[in-house]
Amino acid sequence: MPSRFASLHSMVFRLLFGFVLPLFLQSSSVLSNPLVLGLQSTSSGLPNPSGLRVGFYRYTCPYAEAIVRDEMTKTISQVPSLAGPLLRMHFHDCFVNGCDGSILLNSLGGLPSEKEAIPNLSLRGFGTIDRVKAKLERACPGVVSCADILALVARDVVVLTKGPHWDVPTGRRDGRRSVKQDALDNLPPPFFDAGRNLYQFFIPKGLDAKDQVVLLGGHTLGTSHCSEFADRLHNFNGTMMPDPSLDRRYVPRLKSKCRSPGDTTTLVEMDPGSFRTFDASYYRHVARGRSLFTSDQTLMNDPSARAYVRRQAAVADAGAYPAEFFADFAASMVRMGGVQVLTGAQGEVRRHCAFVN
Repeated sequence: MPSRFASLHSMVFRLLFGFVLPLFLQSSSVLSNPLVLGLQSTSSGLPNPSGLRVGFYRYTCPYAEAIVRDEMTKTISQVPSLAGPLLRMHFHDCFVNGCDGSILLNSLGGLPSEKEAIPNLSLRGFGTIDRVKAKLERACPGVVSCADILALVARDVVVLTKGPHWDVPTGRRDGRRSVKQDALDNLPPPFFDAGRNLYQFFIPKGLDAKDQVVLLGGHTLGTSHCSEFADRLHNFNGTMMPDPSLDRRYVPRLKSKCRSPGDTTTLVEMDPGSFRTFDASYYRHVARGRSLFTSDQTLMNDPSARAYVRRQAAVADAGAYPAEFFADFAASMVRMGGVQVLTGAQGEVRRHCAFVN
């Protein structure tokens, strides 16, 4: 996040979204235990990726996936730190009016696009997407959408960082709308609790609580600015003290890196010691009270989510292959990739990802 804007942006973002609410509604209804719902089942309320299929470009651009994979292999070998931002770019695209490539559009005519929204200011890798698109346009002009490129790139960066492989259904079309406010209204903030994020952002997209706890495991890749969790570290809920859910032994280590609440430039690994490898180790930090974000740490307030976190943490502690998490992550990525997609004659296939045709 650019340092000259980060502090103001963080303040505005919090004013826009309000203060953190309790994790669970106190009632006898099913809403009183939201996370249990999705962890019991992953088959209800799923998005319907109508028109998407694996191998969509088999005849129209048979080497499309190979072109993407080759370019990403070169990119991650040269700039491994891009893996996390490129994975999150797909997430940020899908949560705002569906997986339509709108995150890639530039602002136009004084109307700020999604790129300008506070949660997206720290995204990187737009040039990488442009290079992939240019190679695909040379091979198959006007065929492969930018929305599909984001989905394929997300899969490939996970594979290239030792994570799972999955077949990506393709056939998305690109949207023509990209509005800054849409991103502010639809992206789950890191300072909201897990229950609020689930009901306000995941369930309306057709994703459930298991998708939430699994997709948050993607925080195994990448870094965060200190400003994204400064309140938890320095002034939780106006107490001038750290968040009590943070491991007290971990607080001094974080403060040695994030020395003041106004630090907008320092980056901290979200999965220390493993932030460039896709694995289950991030769950160890959640289980021990060492995750950076309220949205992640409050997963531990629910018995079912806590059980999932601890199960994956135990796998990571044992150095075992995280078969369950890898299978779950692949499945949740496919579900997320089908959210509100444009297909058939809807939208367009952009010639350049930053501009509508």
